[in-house]
Amino acid sequence: MNLKQLEAFVKVAETKSFSEAAKQLFLTQPTISAHVSALEKELNTCFLIRNTRGVELSESGKELYAYAVQMLEIEKTIKGRFGKEIKPEGNVLRIGASTVPAQYILPNVMSTFHAEYPGEKLKLFETDSKGVIDMILSHHIDIGFTGTVIEKGNCKYLPFYEDELVVLTPSNEKFVEKLCGGQILADWIMDEPVILREEGSGTKKEAEKMLAEQGIDIKKLKLAALMENQETIKRSVSKGMGVTILSKLAAEEELKNGTLLAFPLGSQGGKRMINLVYDAEYPLLPAAERFIKMIKRMYLKKENTGIGECK
Repeated sequence: MNLKQLEAFVKVAETKSFSEAAKQLFLTQPTISAHVSALEKELNTCFLIRNTRGVELSESGKELYAYAVQMLEIEKTIKGRFGKEIKPEGNVLRIGASTVPAQYILPNVMSTFHAEYPGEKLKLFETDSKGVIDMILSHHIDIGFTGTVIEKGNCKYLPFYEDELVVLTPSNEKFVEKLCGGQILADWIMDEPVILREEGSGTKKEAEKMLAEQGIDIKKLKLAALMENQETIKRSVSKGMGVTILSKLAAEEELKNGTLLAFPLGSQGGKRMINLVYDAEYPLLPAAERFIKMIKRMYLKKENTGIGECK
Protein backbone atom coordinates (compact mmCIF):
# COMPACT_ATOMS: atom_id res chain seq x y z
CA MET A 1 0.00 0.00 0.00
CA ASN A 2 1.27 3.47 -0.86
CA LEU A 3 0.05 7.05 -0.95
CA LYS A 4 -0.49 7.01 -4.72
CA GLN A 5 -2.94 4.14 -4.30
CA LEU A 6 -4.73 5.94 -1.48
CA GLU A 7 -4.85 9.17 -3.50
CA ALA A 8 -6.45 7.32 -6.42
CA PHE A 9 -8.96 5.63 -4.12
CA VAL A 10 -9.93 8.94 -2.44
CA LYS A 11 -10.37 10.71 -5.76
CA VAL A 12 -12.59 7.91 -7.12
CA ALA A 13 -14.64 7.99 -3.91
CA GLU A 14 -15.13 11.76 -4.17
CA THR A 15 -15.90 11.92 -7.90
CA LYS A 16 -17.74 8.56 -8.05
CA SER A 17 -15.98 7.96 -11.34
CA PHE A 18 -12.73 6.29 -12.42
CA SER A 19 -12.51 8.42 -15.55
CA GLU A 20 -13.07 11.70 -13.69
CA ALA A 21 -10.53 10.67 -11.02
CA ALA A 22 -7.99 9.94 -13.78
CA LYS A 23 -8.68 13.32 -15.36
CA GLN A 24 -8.21 15.23 -12.10
CA LEU A 25 -5.02 13.36 -11.18
CA PHE A 26 -3.60 13.60 -14.74
CA LEU A 27 -3.34 9.81 -14.99
CA THR A 28 -4.85 7.23 -17.30
CA GLN A 29 -7.98 5.37 -16.28
CA PRO A 30 -6.18 1.97 -16.35
CA THR A 31 -3.60 3.39 -13.92
CA ILE A 32 -6.34 4.52 -11.51
CA SER A 33 -8.01 1.12 -11.78
CA ALA A 34 -4.71 -0.62 -11.12
CA HIS A 35 -4.04 1.48 -8.01
CA VAL A 36 -7.47 0.71 -6.55
CA SER A 37 -7.32 -2.99 -7.48
CA ALA A 38 -3.89 -3.33 -5.86
CA LEU A 39 -5.24 -1.72 -2.70
CA GLU A 40 -8.26 -4.04 -2.57
CA LYS A 41 -6.10 -7.10 -3.29
CA GLU A 42 -3.50 -6.28 -0.63
CA LEU A 43 -6.14 -5.62 2.05
CA ASN A 44 -8.42 -8.41 0.78
CA THR A 45 -11.46 -6.10 0.94
CA CYS A 46 -13.86 -4.58 -1.57
CA PHE A 47 -13.86 -0.82 -1.04
CA LEU A 48 -15.77 0.35 -4.12
CA ILE A 49 -19.08 -0.94 -5.48
CA ARG A 50 -19.35 -0.55 -9.24
CA ASN A 51 -22.87 -0.22 -10.68
CA THR A 52 -24.73 1.42 -13.54
CA ARG A 53 -24.98 4.71 -11.63
CA GLY A 54 -21.23 4.92 -11.16
CA VAL A 55 -19.14 4.04 -8.11
CA GLU A 56 -20.16 3.95 -4.46
CA LEU A 57 -18.24 3.25 -1.27
CA SER A 58 -18.85 -0.01 0.55
CA GLU A 59 -19.05 0.10 4.35
CA SER A 60 -15.36 -0.84 4.50
CA GLY A 61 -14.69 1.80 1.85
CA LYS A 62 -16.27 4.50 4.03
CA GLU A 63 -13.97 3.52 6.88
CA LEU A 64 -10.87 3.45 4.66
CA TYR A 65 -11.83 6.82 3.13
CA ALA A 66 -11.66 8.52 6.54
CA TYR A 67 -8.20 7.06 7.22
CA ALA A 68 -6.93 7.74 3.69
CA VAL A 69 -7.96 11.42 3.83
CA GLN A 70 -6.05 11.74 7.11
CA MET A 71 -2.91 10.20 5.60
CA LEU A 72 -3.02 12.44 2.54
CA GLU A 73 -3.53 15.53 4.71
CA ILE A 74 -0.59 14.48 6.90
CA GLU A 75 1.53 14.18 3.75
CA LYS A 76 0.58 17.76 2.81
CA THR A 77 1.39 18.95 6.32
CA ILE A 78 4.82 17.30 6.28
CA LYS A 79 5.66 18.78 2.89
CA GLY A 80 4.44 22.19 3.97
CA ARG A 81 6.41 22.18 7.21
CA PHE A 82 9.66 20.77 5.90
CA GLY A 83 10.28 22.77 2.80
CA LYS A 84 8.67 20.92 -0.07
CA GLU A 85 6.06 23.41 -1.19
CA ILE A 86 2.63 22.40 -2.27
CA LYS A 87 1.05 24.66 -4.84
CA PRO A 88 -1.50 26.97 -3.20
CA GLU A 89 -4.24 25.71 -5.47
CA GLY A 90 -3.78 22.25 -3.95
CA ASN A 91 -4.66 23.41 -0.44
CA VAL A 92 -8.24 23.44 0.76
CA LEU A 93 -9.10 24.31 4.35
CA ARG A 94 -12.29 22.41 5.15
CA ILE A 95 -14.53 24.19 7.65
CA GLY A 96 -17.71 22.85 9.21
CA ALA A 97 -20.16 25.15 11.00
CA SER A 98 -23.57 25.09 12.58
CA THR A 99 -26.19 27.51 11.31
CA VAL A 100 -25.49 30.66 13.33
CA PRO A 101 -21.70 30.82 12.86
CA ALA A 102 -22.02 29.70 9.22
CA GLN A 103 -24.51 32.40 8.29
CA TYR A 104 -23.72 35.31 10.59
CA ILE A 105 -20.08 35.09 11.76
CA LEU A 106 -17.94 33.21 9.25
CA PRO A 107 -18.69 35.32 6.14
CA ASN A 108 -16.76 38.21 7.71
CA VAL A 109 -13.95 35.96 8.96
CA MET A 110 -13.57 34.13 5.64
CA SER A 111 -13.48 37.32 3.59
CA THR A 112 -10.78 38.73 5.91
CA PHE A 113 -8.83 35.48 5.70
CA HIS A 114 -9.05 35.45 1.91
CA ALA A 115 -7.80 39.03 1.73
CA GLU A 116 -4.74 38.14 3.82
CA TYR A 117 -4.10 34.70 2.29
CA PRO A 118 -5.41 34.81 -1.30
CA GLY A 119 -3.64 31.56 -2.16
CA GLU A 120 -5.68 29.55 0.34
CA LYS A 121 -8.95 27.91 -0.67
CA LEU A 122 -11.80 27.46 1.79
CA LYS A 123 -14.62 24.93 1.70
CA LEU A 124 -17.54 25.46 4.08
CA PHE A 125 -19.96 22.73 5.17
CA GLU A 126 -23.11 23.83 7.01
CA THR A 127 -24.79 21.37 9.37
CA ASP A 128 -25.90 21.26 13.01
CA SER A 129 -23.50 21.23 15.97
CA LYS A 130 -23.62 17.44 16.31
CA GLY A 131 -22.85 17.07 12.62
CA VAL A 132 -19.85 19.40 12.97
CA ILE A 133 -18.39 17.27 15.78
CA ASP A 134 -18.96 14.06 13.82
CA MET A 135 -17.16 15.59 10.83
CA ILE A 136 -14.27 16.75 13.04
CA LEU A 137 -13.76 13.29 14.53
CA SER A 138 -14.05 11.53 11.15
CA HIS A 139 -11.63 14.13 9.71
CA HIS A 140 -13.95 15.21 6.92
CA ILE A 141 -13.24 18.78 8.07
CA ASP A 142 -10.17 20.45 9.59
CA ILE A 143 -11.85 22.88 12.00
CA GLY A 144 -15.43 23.48 13.07
CA PHE A 145 -17.72 26.04 14.68
CA THR A 146 -20.54 25.13 17.04
CA GLY A 147 -23.14 26.81 19.22
CA THR A 148 -22.68 24.33 22.06
CA VAL A 149 -20.07 22.01 23.59
CA ILE A 150 -20.58 18.31 22.89
CA GLU A 151 -18.48 15.96 24.98
CA LYS A 152 -17.16 13.53 22.41
CA GLY A 153 -13.74 12.26 21.34
CA ASN A 154 -10.70 14.49 21.73
CA CYS A 155 -12.36 17.78 20.86
CA LYS A 156 -10.78 21.03 21.95
CA TYR A 157 -12.95 24.13 22.09
CA LEU A 158 -12.09 27.80 21.79
CA PRO A 159 -15.07 29.92 22.93
CA PHE A 160 -14.68 33.22 21.08
CA TYR A 161 -18.05 34.91 20.49
CA GLU A 162 -20.85 35.65 22.96
CA ASP A 163 -24.23 35.03 21.36
CA GLU A 164 -27.69 35.59 22.84
CA LEU A 165 -30.68 33.29 22.48
CA VAL A 166 -34.10 34.96 22.66
CA VAL A 167 -37.73 33.92 22.50
CA LEU A 168 -39.20 35.21 19.24
CA THR A 169 -42.93 35.87 18.90
CA PRO A 170 -45.27 37.45 16.37
CA SER A 171 -45.49 41.21 16.64
CA ASN A 172 -49.14 41.38 17.61
CA GLU A 173 -51.13 43.05 20.37
CA LYS A 174 -51.07 40.03 22.70
CA PHE A 175 -47.29 39.77 22.74
CA VAL A 176 -46.71 43.52 22.76
CA GLU A 177 -48.73 43.63 26.00
CA LYS A 178 -46.64 40.81 27.49
CA LEU A 179 -43.41 42.54 26.50
CA CYS A 180 -44.44 45.97 27.78
CA GLY A 181 -45.88 44.46 30.94
CA GLY A 182 -42.65 42.64 31.72
CA GLN A 183 -44.39 39.28 32.08
CA ILE A 184 -42.16 36.42 33.20
CA LEU A 185 -41.49 33.86 30.47
CA ALA A 186 -42.45 30.92 32.71
CA ASP A 187 -45.92 32.45 33.20
CA TRP A 188 -46.93 32.20 29.56
CA ILE A 189 -44.65 30.09 27.36
CA MET A 190 -46.24 26.78 28.47
CA ASP A 191 -49.53 27.96 26.92
CA GLU A 192 -48.05 28.82 23.52
CA PRO A 193 -47.32 26.49 20.57
CA VAL A 194 -43.54 26.32 20.12
CA ILE A 195 -41.40 25.73 17.03
CA LEU A 196 -38.01 24.21 17.86
CA ARG A 197 -34.81 23.51 15.96
CA GLU A 198 -34.01 19.94 14.95
CA GLU A 199 -32.30 17.32 17.11
CA GLY A 200 -28.53 17.89 17.07
CA SER A 201 -28.91 21.67 17.00
CA GLY A 202 -26.68 23.58 19.38
CA THR A 203 -29.40 26.22 19.71
CA LYS A 204 -31.90 23.61 20.89
CA LYS A 205 -29.44 22.07 23.35
CA GLU A 206 -28.55 25.42 24.88
CA ALA A 207 -32.21 26.53 24.96
CA GLU A 208 -33.13 23.35 26.82
CA LYS A 209 -30.50 24.09 29.49
CA MET A 210 -31.58 27.74 29.84
CA LEU A 211 -35.26 26.83 30.15
CA ALA A 212 -34.43 24.15 32.75
CA GLU A 213 -32.69 26.80 34.87
CA GLN A 214 -36.06 28.58 35.05
CA GLY A 215 -37.93 25.41 35.93
CA ILE A 216 -39.31 24.91 32.42
CA ASP A 217 -39.11 21.40 30.95
CA ILE A 218 -38.71 21.71 27.18
CA LYS A 219 -40.39 18.32 26.74
CA LYS A 220 -43.59 19.74 28.30
CA LEU A 221 -43.88 22.64 25.88
CA LYS A 222 -46.70 22.56 23.33
CA LEU A 223 -44.58 21.51 20.35
CA ALA A 224 -45.97 22.77 17.05
CA ALA A 225 -43.11 21.66 14.81
CA LEU A 226 -39.43 20.77 14.53
CA MET A 227 -37.66 22.63 11.72
CA GLU A 228 -34.11 22.83 10.40
CA ASN A 229 -34.25 26.06 8.43
CA GLN A 230 -34.15 29.30 10.45
CA GLU A 231 -35.80 31.34 7.71
CA THR A 232 -38.74 28.93 7.65
CA ILE A 233 -38.98 29.11 11.45
CA LYS A 234 -39.02 32.92 11.48
CA ARG A 235 -41.63 33.15 8.74
CA SER A 236 -43.81 30.58 10.52
CA VAL A 237 -43.59 32.59 13.74
CA SER A 238 -44.45 35.84 11.96
CA LYS A 239 -47.55 34.11 10.50
CA GLY A 240 -48.71 33.14 13.98
CA MET A 241 -47.90 29.42 13.98
CA GLY A 242 -46.12 29.68 17.32
CA VAL A 243 -43.12 31.09 19.16
CA THR A 244 -39.53 29.94 18.95
CA ILE A 245 -36.06 30.25 20.48
CA LEU A 246 -33.27 31.40 18.15
CA SER A 247 -30.10 33.44 18.17
CA LYS A 248 -30.77 37.16 18.24
CA LEU A 249 -28.24 37.42 15.39
CA ALA A 250 -30.57 35.40 13.18
CA ALA A 251 -33.49 37.78 13.74
CA GLU A 252 -31.80 41.20 13.54
CA GLU A 253 -33.62 42.20 10.36
CA GLU A 254 -37.06 41.06 11.58
CA LEU A 255 -36.62 42.78 14.93
CA LYS A 256 -35.54 45.97 13.20
CA ASN A 257 -38.53 46.06 10.84
CA GLY A 258 -40.96 45.03 13.57
CA THR A 259 -42.24 41.71 12.16
CA LEU A 260 -41.04 39.82 15.27
CA LEU A 261 -40.65 40.58 18.97
CA ALA A 262 -37.79 39.31 21.16
CA PHE A 263 -38.21 38.31 24.81
CA PRO A 264 -35.16 37.70 27.02
CA LEU A 265 -34.57 34.06 27.91
CA GLY A 266 -34.59 34.53 31.67
CA SER A 267 -33.46 37.37 33.93
CA GLN A 268 -29.80 36.88 33.01
CA GLY A 269 -30.48 36.68 29.28
CA GLY A 270 -29.80 33.70 27.05
CA LYS A 271 -26.06 34.09 26.79
CA ARG A 272 -24.05 31.28 25.17
CA MET A 273 -20.66 31.03 23.51
CA ILE A 274 -19.94 30.22 19.88
CA ASN A 275 -16.94 27.87 19.77
CA LEU A 276 -14.16 27.00 17.38
CA VAL A 277 -13.40 23.26 17.67
CA TYR A 278 -10.81 20.81 16.35
CA ASP A 279 -9.43 17.33 17.06
CA ALA A 280 -6.64 17.64 19.64
CA GLU A 281 -4.97 14.38 18.54
CA TYR A 282 -4.77 15.25 14.87
CA PRO A 283 -2.14 17.63 13.44
CA LEU A 284 -3.49 20.95 12.24
CA LEU A 285 -2.73 22.16 8.73
CA PRO A 286 -0.80 25.45 8.56
CA ALA A 287 -3.89 27.07 7.02
CA ALA A 288 -5.98 25.91 9.99
CA GLU A 289 -3.47 27.38 12.42
CA ARG A 290 -3.57 30.69 10.55
CA PHE A 291 -7.38 30.65 10.63
CA ILE A 292 -7.39 30.06 14.40
CA LYS A 293 -4.95 32.92 14.93
CA MET A 294 -7.22 35.18 12.91
CA ILE A 295 -10.23 34.22 15.04
CA LYS A 296 -8.25 35.10 18.18
CA ARG A 297 -7.12 38.40 16.68
CA MET A 298 -10.61 39.40 15.55
CA TYR A 299 -12.64 38.31 18.57
CA LEU A 300 -10.39 37.78 21.59
CA LYS A 301 -8.52 40.55 23.40
CA LYS A 302 -5.67 38.32 24.54
CA GLU A 303 -3.75 36.52 21.82
CA ASN A 304 -2.64 33.84 24.27
CA THR A 305 -6.17 32.81 25.24
CA GLY A 306 -6.01 29.09 25.89
CA ILE A 307 -7.95 26.50 23.98
CA GLY A 308 -9.83 24.47 26.55
CA GLU A 309 -10.28 20.74 26.27
CA CYS A 310 -13.86 19.54 26.48
CA LYS A 311 -14.40 17.69 29.75
